[in-house]
Amino acid sequence: MATSKEVTSRVRAARTSKRADKSSQNFMERLPSEILIKILSYLDASALFSISHVNKLFYQLASDNALWNKIYIAEFGKNKKSKPKSKNMDDELLLKMATVDLQDCAAGYWKWLFFKTVAACDMNKWKRHLGLINRHTGLPSQTERVLRNLHVTWELTVSDKSGREGTLELSWSHFCETSVSLCWSGGGWLPNYQQISTLQLYGVRRIALSCPGLKKPGWRSLMAKIDVQTLTKSVQVIGQDRLVELKLLQPGIIISTWKDQCSVAFIMFTLHFHKLVERSIQGSSVCPYVEPLVKPPFDDIDPEFGLHGYQLHIVLHNTACKLMSGSFSQLFCRKTQICDGLIQLNAISRTNLSQHTPLSGNITLPWKCEALQGNTENCCIMSLTLLDEFKKPFWCVSSPVSMKLEKTTVSYDYDGEHFLIHYLDSDGQVRMELVWMEEEKQFVVISLVVYVSVSNVNKYFGRDY
Repeated sequence: MATSKEVTSRVRAARTSKRADKSSQNFMERLPSEILIKILSYLDASALFSISHVNKLFYQLASDNALWNKIYIAEFGKNKKSKPKSKNMDDELLLKMATVDLQDCAAGYWKWLFFKTVAACDMNKWKRHLGLINRHTGLPSQTERVLRNLHVTWELTVSDKSGREGTLELSWSHFCETSVSLCWSGGGWLPNYQQISTLQLYGVRRIALSCPGLKKPGWRSLMAKIDVQTLTKSVQVIGQDRLVELKLLQPGIIISTWKDQCSVAFIMFTLHFHKLVERSIQGSSVCPYVEPLVKPPFDDIDPEFGLHGYQLHIVLHNTACKLMSGSFSQLFCRKTQICDGLIQLNAISRTNLSQHTPLSGNITLPWKCEALQGNTENCCIMSLTLLDEFKKPFWCVSSPVSMKLEKTTVSYDYDGEHFLIHYLDSDGQVRMELVWMEEEKQFVVISLVVYVSVSNVNKYFGRDY
């Protein structure tokens, strides 16, 4: 063990070191700005961005337009259209040609332009991967890979009734075949459930820089803004265990509260892969990404155009594994079969035993929140993709769903208990019937019917059914 004399000498040495560091820092701050700018001009983009976090002075100096203009020209000057074909052009001439009058630029303009250009170059690099379409899902097959390589994450801003708000970093995420589940837990910060006013989901893209320990530069894209108070009356409790109760705020959004309490355990979003990359990075901080409207060609010859040629891909999964995945093609509905403003598409028939599909696990939704975790029964996530006859996404859903015991007539094919998963929103419905096989200890899907809103079909195909 160290003696008291050794401890005292170490403390003195530490104090002396701190005073030296402070003295060195004060010395740096006393230098003229011109000298400091000259020193900073030898740094690369990562080092310059890192040093901007030291204090206000270094933030201002490290955002100098001349510094970032030089870095920008060094990085992207070769690709500028304004560069002449002469191979002997020196850096000074290139700088002059590519530089707008720096005095006319707002503070930090070239810093912002540099990171914006880096982001655009990365996007162009990975954009071609989004063109690789999965023939079963009709969606880009590399969505997860592109999101990870573009360093995309998601943040949740929670506001309470008093106007106080806080932004939560993502606690965990789970990618599945056609969707991603996102979860945030507040560690005691989150307001009580009744006090939550709004939820705002942002996609955040970070620029990869070699500056460990610092938040990377990036941009936020608003993906959803939910007024919680207006949805309170329609909230459904879709699952619970001995610790938490899962409240489905609206399709795709769960607020979990500690059982018999008002405090929030976690908030979970499930996002479908359709246009997920664009929605996560191409909106602004105040306005979501708007998908360009591209209508399929109008067909005035086919009397039932828009009622046939559908392809369905459906996945049942939870936050740990996939339970079922199936694709069903050539789904149709006769004009005479339209009922109650809905078009009925039968994917799995009760009477066709060859279509019945077993699940690879039980219907449960595992959750974890800081040091606690649990498992809610009779609850999972459904990700549905309905493609039109041109193999383009027509209706996309990713949402937690609940399974309920169904009182039904005796079945000669199955003697186990029957259950129903029923999903409903303004665009359509999904009814999935399951039966529990006691001997095999597994669920089997014996019926799957998708109902599509006639108004959506009319709008999409330009019809009047």
